[in-house]
Amino acid sequence: MPPLPAAPPKPLLPPEPLSDEPGPLRPVPERRPGVVAAAAVCVVLGAGLIGGAAAGTWLGDGSDGPAARSNYTAARDLWHSVPVDTLFPRTIRGTGAGPGGADREWTRTGVAPDGDCAGALDPLLLKVLEPVGCARMVRATYTDATATSVTTVGLVFTQAEPAAMTALANRFSHEKLGDRPDLMPRTYPVKGGAAAGFGDKQRASWTVRVLTDAPVVVTAVSGFADGRAIATPQSAERATADGASGPVAEAGLGHDAKGIADNVERGLRKKAAASPEPAP
Repeated sequence: MPPLPAAPPKPLLPPEPLSDEPGPLRPVPERRPGVVAAAAVCVVLGAGLIGGAAAGTWLGDGSDGPAARSNYTAARDLWHSVPVDTLFPRTIRGTGAGPGGADREWTRTGVAPDGDCAGALDPLLLKVLEPVGCARMVRATYTDATATSVTTVGLVFTQAEPAAMTALANRFSHEKLGDRPDLMPRTYPVKGGAAAGFGDKQRASWTVRVLTDAPVVVTAVSGFADGRAIATPQSAERATADGASGPVAEAGLGHDAKGIADNVERGLRKKAAASPEPAP
């Protein structure tokens, strides 16, 4: 039998058109204009707060703020506006202020009348301080608990503004003027006590500090209470350094000068910060 004819091919159907509709995704909530606006505001505020915090950090790095200027001005008049026991306490306790971290205690033996700097400072030191001017100087002398050492601490109240004090402080630092024996402050001997023989030749250790947050130069000079002359004095910085040797360092005279100056300086800053702002 003749073969059956092959089945005719099925006609090709046209392809289904591609759909523009998305597949079965999670439904997206309708956006409301108020929510969008609030989100935009939060973003702006957040950026502003971050930027403001950074700017506040940068601006806060300086020390020339209103409080600092007020303290600076208040410190200028402390030499006559506060009791002497405030500037120079009758007893100063230095916790860990002695050699090897030992505690020290110093007793005030006398206070010098306030005056100019001509009689209280050597001529060369007076010349170095000339750019800031000396308005007034006050001094007091202390002895340690064993009455073997004596120390005169002084406060030079200047006429300078902060820029001049900073310039002088930088000069002391760069030229290491604080280590020069010819720039030692003078002593204030007190009659009838351990410091009666405390003169220029008895000066053993000293410190001179130019403050930049107050118009004040802090000085201190120490020596032996027995009146012995010192041929080779040492600055307090050198006499208190690790490994320092010699009679000045080993007797703790550098610690006396440094410890008393530290306490008087802290008291000055504390009182200046507590003083009411002067009326304009």
